[in-house]
Amino acid sequence: MHSPVPVKHVAVLGGGILGVSTAVHLLRDGASVVLVTEAGVASGASGRSLAWLNSAGTRPEAYHRLRMAGIDRYRTLLEQHAGIDWLGFGGGIHWDGPGSGEALRERHDAETGHAYASRLLREGEVGEALAGIDPAVDPGSVAGPAVSNPGEGWVSLPHLIRHLLVEFRALGGELHEHAGKAAVAIENGRTVGLQLPGGGTVRADAVLVAAGADTPAVVGELGINLPDASDLAMLVITEPAGTPLSSVLNTPRVSVRPHPGNRLAMDHTWYLDRIIRDPSGGYSIDPATVQELADEASRVLAGHPALHPAEYLIGRKPVPGDGLPVLGELESAPGCFVAFTHSGATLGLIAGELLAQEILTGRRHPMLAEFRAERFS
Repeated sequence: MHSPVPVKHVAVLGGGILGVSTAVHLLRDGASVVLVTEAGVASGASGRSLAWLNSAGTRPEAYHRLRMAGIDRYRTLLEQHAGIDWLGFGGGIHWDGPGSGEALRERHDAETGHAYASRLLREGEVGEALAGIDPAVDPGSVAGPAVSNPGEGWVSLPHLIRHLLVEFRALGGELHEHAGKAAVAIENGRTVGLQLPGGGTVRADAVLVAAGADTPAVVGELGINLPDASDLAMLVITEPAGTPLSSVLNTPRVSVRPHPGNRLAMDHTWYLDRIIRDPSGGYSIDPATVQELADEASRVLAGHPALHPAEYLIGRKPVPGDGLPVLGELESAPGCFVAFTHSGATLGLIAGELLAQEILTGRRHPMLAEFRAERFS
């Protein structure tokens, strides 16, 4: 291992939640920070994430602990800023189609096995139970049992990023939006900053690459292979909906959560093969499919309110090849750190906190031990 180098000047590549969160934590600890983003802040995966705050289902224990620490930081944030409408903890409800009873029981057992708040709603009690958990849900739409997770929540990441940027600017952070595709600059085997497309260099003692689904390509230029399973995603946000939904719902045909302004945000996967890549590199989809997703959300809500899409956002979502986060310094590129994960929302605050500590102290945090890039070597 190389010897830690005292870090004072840090360049962050990426204007999503992981980049912005780490930048703010660095500034709080006295570093100077330059944040560079290819387009605008929150214009990538953070802008189109359902941002369900959870540690549901079956997952490795180390990953579960990290996610629970992430949820804890959001609860602290909500306690400090009571009244914000872009973060909530109304719980989560999950159900599948007919014949899913055994799979749901296994899910529930896995959750309770690591003391995650989980309640199995058996088929005969779903209606009565949902009336007390979230009356905005239509129990008639639930074919079979369900699982309720009362400790789960949601966040609108663009709102959170704007909130963090107020502190970023107040602490003297420097922001370069619409900078184009930057590259990590290496001299004599060590990271020295970011090379900008126009030819300039942002000099830094360390660099964090938090470029979402583009992260493997950025570090690939350094000869580092990060297995990549990134895929397309689409988030739909409705017009004001007039429904008191407080939970995050994960159902066979739609996942849906509250959104600021009495709106709803929703996504799923059944329509991904309908997304078209256009010649300019962007994505499009038939608006009828967007409305179809909104109609699926209406079917699971009490009263089946008419839902009208206000906007839809399509792009790639970051997913490491083995599904687990990649966090920390690259051993083969000293001074270059990465943040690449599918759980950017749940981990957004805690990952920024722990990465900032590592960048500034040179000491590896034990909670990130399972998530180093070297596991792929």
